[in-house]
Amino acid sequence: MKLFTLARLGAVCLSLSAAGAAWAETFEVKMLNRGASGPMVYEPEFIQLQPGDKLKFLASSSGHDAVSIDGMAPAGAKPFKGKINEEIEVTFTEAGIYGIKCLPHYAMGMVMLVQVGDAPLSVLKVPAEAPERAQKRFQEIAARAAR
Repeated sequence: MKLFTLARLGAVCLSLSAAGAAWAETFEVKMLNRGASGPMVYEPEFIQLQPGDKLKFLASSSGHDAVSIDGMAPAGAKPFKGKINEEIEVTFTEAGIYGIKCLPHYAMGMVMLVQVGDAPLSVLKVPAEAPERAQKRFQEIAARAAR
């Protein structure tokens, strides 16, 4: 009969945790003046991730940043704010729906949605104070993603 000690169990859990981190992926998002869906866009505008995955925001065109939107992230999610023309990498640890904006072009509708885990798009809540074009763009992105 084999005994499974607490120390051995702890070592197995630690190994599994480290292996999970190794499976995390990094995806690239371009920040563009003009893309396939129009002016001032992120490409892709919608992406599905698993907890622990990362997004690397690429300064593909000048004048853009990537900023989390207050009220458009799950509880416990860490807010982030890149600088203009800065390529940043963000790890998404909490399951849910995230809204991201380009601060200088938010009023022009430069936004994207990130779905982490199995959170349904139906939980999307766009803040009432979001610019009209951003609100419309979020709804369009969600509708395309739901297809």
